[in-house]
Amino acid sequence: MAPPAFAYPTLQANQLPCAAQIARKGRRKDELPVKKSGQSFVYNHTLAKTLVEYASAVYMTDLTALYTWTCSRCNDLTQGFEMRSLIVDVENCLQAFVGVAHNLNSIVVAIRGTQENSVQNWIKDLIWKQLDLSYPNMPNAKVHSGFFSSYNNTILRLAITSAVRKARKSYGNINVIVTGHSMGGAMASFCALDLAPRVGNAAFASYFAKYVPNTIRVTHGHDIVPHLPPYFSFLPQLTYHHFPREVWVHDSEGNTTEQICDNSGEDPKCCRCISMFSLSIQDHFTYLGVDMEADDWSTCRIIGAQSVKKFQKELTSNIIMAKHNVDVSIVEPSKQTDLSSFR
Repeated sequence: MAPPAFAYPTLQANQLPCAAQIARKGRRKDELPVKKSGQSFVYNHTLAKTLVEYASAVYMTDLTALYTWTCSRCNDLTQGFEMRSLIVDVENCLQAFVGVAHNLNSIVVAIRGTQENSVQNWIKDLIWKQLDLSYPNMPNAKVHSGFFSSYNNTILRLAITSAVRKARKSYGNINVIVTGHSMGGAMASFCALDLAPRVGNAAFASYFAKYVPNTIRVTHGHDIVPHLPPYFSFLPQLTYHHFPREVWVHDSEGNTTEQICDNSGEDPKCCRCISMFSLSIQDHFTYLGVDMEADDWSTCRIIGAQSVKKFQKELTSNIIMAKHNVDVSIVEPSKQTDLSSFR
C-alpha cells in the first residue's frame, strides 16, 4: 500500500497510505498546494486533506451512493464534486473514479487501495519483492510489476485516460489531480506519469521528478507501508526509491507535526528515521484524521440501484458508470494508448 500522494504539473497526482503525493502540470494561483522557490517549500494542509478525503471516498462499496456523490464520505471538503465516471474491475477488485472538483478547478482521479483483509499478506509479499519490471521507454528504470500491472494491464488505465479526455473536452485544459491510498497510491504514480510504497528505483524516481515536478508524498507516523519494499542506500539502482517531496505527519511532544522533508525522496530525518521494530499497520489506516479503508470488506462486493442502470455498461466483468458514452475499446487493456495530449 502506498501512502497518499498528490501531483501538480498540468497533472496532479497523489497517493495515500504512508505517503501522499501531488503531481501536476500547469498551475493556478488559487489551486497550487506546493510552491518551490529555490529551496523553499510551502505545504497546503487543506488541499492535502481534501485529496485524502477523495482517496477515502473511493473505498465505498455502495456504487449508487458513490456515483451520485451522496455517500457518507462524500461531504465535508469534497462537497459539490461532479462525478463523471466510476470504474470497477470486478475480477481484480479494483475501483476508481474521475470527476470535477469545481472549487479546485481541477479534474480529480481517485484510485482505491488494497482490501483490508489482505493487507498483512500484501505487506509480507512486499518485504521480499524485488524490482522485476523495466519501465517502458525508460533506460535503467525498474518498477514493481504487481503495481504496474494492476494499473496498466487492467481496465483502469484506458478507462481513466478516456474519462479525463472527455472531461477536458467539457471543461478545457484544466489541471488533473490523481489521488490514492495504499496500492491505489502506487497506481496513482503511474497514472500521474501517463496524463508510494516505492514503485520504482532511483532512475524511475528521477524520471518521475522530471515530468511531475511538483509532487508531495504524505506519510503518517509509524506506517509500515512507506518502508516497503525495503530501501538500501548502498544499492541506488537496485533498490526501490521514493520520489520527492515527503511530508511526514507525526506526533511530537503531544502535538501533530507536518514535517517538510528534503528533496531526495528518502530523507533520513523523516519517516525513514523510524526503527523497523516500531513500524505499525494501524497508522496505515488513518491519514490526517480520515479513515483510509473500506466501509465493508466482507466481500469485494458492489451495490447498485436500478435508477442508475442507464449509466452502466458491463463488459467482460467490468462496470463503468459514466455521464458520457463509453467506448468499447477502453476495456481492451492490451492496446497502447496515445497519451501525447497530456504532455
